[in-house]
Amino acid sequence: MIRVSIFEDNKHLRESLELLLKQTNGFSCSGAYENCNHIVDDLKENPCDIVLMDIEMPGMNGIEATRLIKATYPELQVLIQTAFFDDEYIFDAICNGASGYLLKSTSLQKYLEALTEVHSGGSPITPGIARRMLDLFQKNVPPLGREKYGLTDKEKIVLQHLVSGKSYKMIAAAMDISFETAKTHIKNFYVKLHVHSAPEAVAKAILERIV
Repeated sequence: MIRVSIFEDNKHLRESLELLLKQTNGFSCSGAYENCNHIVDDLKENPCDIVLMDIEMPGMNGIEATRLIKATYPELQVLIQTAFFDDEYIFDAICNGASGYLLKSTSLQKYLEALTEVHSGGSPITPGIARRMLDLFQKNVPPLGREKYGLTDKEKIVLQHLVSGKSYKMIAAAMDISFETAKTHIKNFYVKLHVHSAPEAVAKAILERIV
């Protein structure tokens, strides 16, 4: 059972997501909140596995809340949802520990797929966001130089797909391999790259021209 807490000030979206989780096998809604002003206590009172976090909210915003969550409950995964393509939001969300980044235009089914992916160790990023991420790093951060990490050819291909914004499922389909095989390749290059998430791997791949 994947336990999800929702922090979203839009009442209609919050209630729609809550209903979706309650009606979908394998998911439960630990809580649905209109702001993050008491987030530490909320999460202590109603534990979860994943926090589905809006960025723009009254009081404490989603970026600040993500930072607080990771400082207080480092094992919790945070999946950001937003209506914005803003570069600063993207950069701040990733730097503060977000495990994924979705646009609110994402279908409800895609929300479920993204939550499942986060729970299995992945970091789903809407393709458009991934493209902006890549542009942001290329334009604003100087290359650190190429370092050999001993990635296999298969791992490099998987990493290239990850950089392009593909999910684990999409990578598996593109390479004609199983979902579990894709996960294994990703876990293997996490170790080699000394990273712990897909956003970290993507950032390192771009900065050091690994792929």
